Amino acid sequence: MLVDHCSYYVNSIWKYLDPFDPLFASWGQVALRYVSYLCAPGFLIINGAMVWWSYYRQKNKGIDNWVIKRKFIQRGLFLIVLQMTWVNSSWSGFNSFQPWHLGIIACIGISMIFQSLILNYRWEIQLFIASLILLIHPLLLKIPYDTNNIWSTALMQTFIDAGEFNKYPVLPWFALALLGSVIAHGWFKVWDTDTKRILWSIGIGVAAILIATAIRMARGYGNEFAFSDFGTYSFFFDQKYPPSLYFSVWFFGCSIAIIGIMIAVNKLLPKLFLIFSVTGKVALFFYCMHIAILGIFSKRIGIFYREGDVTTTLVAVVIMMLVMVPLSKWFYKVKSKSQNFIIKMI
Repeated sequence: MLVDHCSYYVNSIWKYLDPFDPLFASWGQVALRYVSYLCAPGFLIINGAMVWWSYYRQKNKGIDNWVIKRKFIQRGLFLIVLQMTWVNSSWSGFNSFQPWHLGIIACIGISMIFQSLILNYRWEIQLFIASLILLIHPLLLKIPYDTNNIWSTALMQTFIDAGEFNKYPVLPWFALALLGSVIAHGWFKVWDTDTKRILWSIGIGVAAILIATAIRMARGYGNEFAFSDFGTYSFFFDQKYPPSLYFSVWFFGCSIAIIGIMIAVNKLLPKLFLIFSVTGKVALFFYCMHIAILGIFSKRIGIFYREGDVTTTLVAVVIMMLVMVPLSKWFYKVKSKSQNFIIKMI
């Protein structure tokens, strides 16, 4: 995520890059962009898993079912408001107030609200719902609508299509959140050792990648961009806005397999990911603040705004980590002691 956002602000490729149909000048630029493709799927999968974990942790304490669900609905609504107020405006360094469009944070919020309604369903039913959504989404994209009509555009781009109003339509991303909930059933309940979590995560991830490869090689349903040959640059890049069936299944598999690998690495080198645990404790704060800082200093003030290259982007990532790790530590202490509603929500 941070790599992608630093690239967005300081990398000159964004002067001409079309995120709806990306073309790149070098393999370094390909790598920068491709790493970022893991972010949105990872966000929704992990958020779906954490919602499942939080729900059952509270339920096991005897808290009423609808009390728990009301908390998730409340947080989902908070995320939608946060997107429309802080996040949208922070991209420009608060140069203007831009509430009238949605994004990834609002998508997570709406998905959380939907997920809260079916959290107590068996994992098999959640898997069926997620699979059905992903399978029929390409058909829903064929629904015609007038992009000059604000209401039809808002409806279609909130849930199905992608465009200026919203690049992250809820339905396909909600499906990934549900898959995260399904995987959480394994991570936190069924697979009772790290070895099982590692093997099942990698196994499911590889299986999903193989299914995605079959979808891609069929060159038909579930593909949006054409490609030349297996293993070429074009093979790996399919439509993200909105995600194609291939994209969703491929990056679900990649995300789950990578998590399995990270669990394995963490067993061998437990201190390796310690720095990420700091920012991970206040992930929403990290997201909101790093965009605001980049927006103010790069876009609004003009420091290296889209003047650099791959190396400049990586230097910016290091600088931002040096800034955000202490800030995250500070905010975690504040949040731990605060009773303020907004601070507790972030």
